[in-house]
Amino acid sequence: MPPAAPDPERIPVVVTSGQALERQDLVTPVDLMVRACESALAAAPLLRDRIDRLTVVDIMTKVGPAPATELAGRLGLASDVAREVTTVGGNTPQWLVSRAASEIAAGSLSVTLVAGAEAIRSSRARRASGLPRDGGVADLAPDATVGDDLPGFGPAELAVSLLAPVHVYPLFENVLASRAGRDADTHRAAIGRLMAPFTEVAAANPYAWFPEVRTAEEIATPTPDNRIVCEPYTKRMTAFLGSDQAAALVVCSLAEARRAGVEDRAVFVWSGAEAVDVRFVASRPDPGRSPAIRAAGSALFDAASAAAGRTVDVDDLERLDLYSCFPSAVQMGADALGIALDDARGLTVTGGLPYFGGPGNNYTTHGIATLCDLLREGGGGTRLGLATGLGWFVTKHALGLYGTTPPPSGFHRGDTSAAQAAIDASAVEVAEGLDAPEAATVVAATVWRDNNGTAAGAPVVARLADGRQMAVAPADDDVVVAMGATDMPGLVGASVVVQAGEPRYRLPER
Repeated sequence: MPPAAPDPERIPVVVTSGQALERQDLVTPVDLMVRACESALAAAPLLRDRIDRLTVVDIMTKVGPAPATELAGRLGLASDVAREVTTVGGNTPQWLVSRAASEIAAGSLSVTLVAGAEAIRSSRARRASGLPRDGGVADLAPDATVGDDLPGFGPAELAVSLLAPVHVYPLFENVLASRAGRDADTHRAAIGRLMAPFTEVAAANPYAWFPEVRTAEEIATPTPDNRIVCEPYTKRMTAFLGSDQAAALVVCSLAEARRAGVEDRAVFVWSGAEAVDVRFVASRPDPGRSPAIRAAGSALFDAASAAAGRTVDVDDLERLDLYSCFPSAVQMGADALGIALDDARGLTVTGGLPYFGGPGNNYTTHGIATLCDLLREGGGGTRLGLATGLGWFVTKHALGLYGTTPPPSGFHRGDTSAAQAAIDASAVEVAEGLDAPEAATVVAATVWRDNNGTAAGAPVVARLADGRQMAVAPADDDVVVAMGATDMPGLVGASVVVQAGEPRYRLPER
């Protein structure tokens, strides 16, 4: 006898969403979130007074202590609606959906509104015009904070200024290039071919910041307006943070969707899973792979299979949105999930962070909104889609599986506890310094360049003979210059000499 269908009060759905973009007027993140939320609620007006909780995704351009409270007031939400903000991480939007789905399935939540925004274009324009920075409503009590607040870098990374994503992700990319047997120019061309289809998706997306098709050559060829930012990346390969964009999601039970008369809009949350890679880059045994995405993907499909009562795997998906802040994130995610880089389904539904836009921690809210719209607008039957989000430096991961029909046994959350313990145990010990110079093998390397194309930094992760690893910076300007003329993929696996004292290195004498 088949199991009884889940109670509709415990079936989680994404019932509506909204997105907003501003190119001309000066706005704040809260302004944009109001637009996105109003757009979402316009499609399900009866749910406005049913919202239990409002969560705002962490805003990079800080706007006062209580953006969720400010947003709730401008939306006219009841005073007893719970209000909270998240910690840093592009994984948080998907984590919030999975958390909400778990609570709905448990019967402890009915309706939640998730919103996020960045207004970096407006913030920069204000600064350039000498206008005061928007500081939000300063006299509000701080919103509650939820999420993983552990740092994305440790003392080893801090000591050599490996702090910015644009400097860290190229380390991973050069590992991938070396593994593929490519030099820098050949690999740059391959990245161009990978990312060109993303621009085609962005060109058709009304919410994309750069709605224009770019060829592989336009993406990969260094030019004055497409300079190399950090080897091997050109500017058109990197996430764009200068946008004004917002997105919002309404997640509720199927029963609430029915009471609001919008059951026909329901996209069902089938499963979710999370995992964390070795937190600090200097401690990772292989900076070119993500065991955590692999673990979360495996748990996600196991959970979906349990929910469906049949095997569900990556081949069952119709739509994919892989987190795409930098090409290395796309490649590592695809590899971990067993998806070909040239998969005919495409790897993005939005156009990706370099072309759609990278609104801080909130990109994945846009990804989920777009994914659900596409599933909702398609044909009949069961159609599935995948959204992935990551935080820090391919560190924190959240994956979600969505479908057009309810899974027979309801939402399931993937269990990654055993895999997480193994990932944590794989961390390599980091050496803080040496008493005497020592040869080391390069694990990952890059060179970042200034606006004139001159090498300005050259961090390296290197492995000592005893197996410990170090993040090291050039010993002096001569090393930076030499590194600037070195093919980075070819350096992976080569030797450097780590000096005593501070974490600095020299190239071996020839």
